[in-house]
Amino acid sequence: MSDVQTIHGVPVLMCAAEGETIGGERDALDLIGNAGYQGAQWVVLPVERFDEAFFRLSTRVAGDIIQKFVQYAMGLVVLGDISRHTEGSSALRDFVRECNRGRQTWFLADAEELRERLKS
Repeated sequence: MSDVQTIHGVPVLMCAAEGETIGGERDALDLIGNAGYQGAQWVVLPVERFDEAFFRLSTRVAGDIIQKFVQYAMGLVVLGDISRHTEGSSALRDFVRECNRGRQTWFLADAEELRERLKS
């Protein structure tokens, strides 16, 4: 179950950890459409919802999904611990660091970190 919450004046679609696996562009478009329909500016997806291929940059799954969010001007938050993925991939660590510097896609540990980010 997903619900829209307003955090520091920003409408955010908070997705449950249980649900369809996000594994490609079509899944991203479904989420973007749902979020937009509900008036959200951000989609927050728990790590558990992503297909494992998302965390292997060579598959291009992450790039394809994130590109859809960028095209539709919808923010994306990957929420949860991804250390098991970043420990084995310096490219993924660099990608996460670059994403977190921007205002479009964030990889955050928990909802508290999300609240802090949305303050500014």
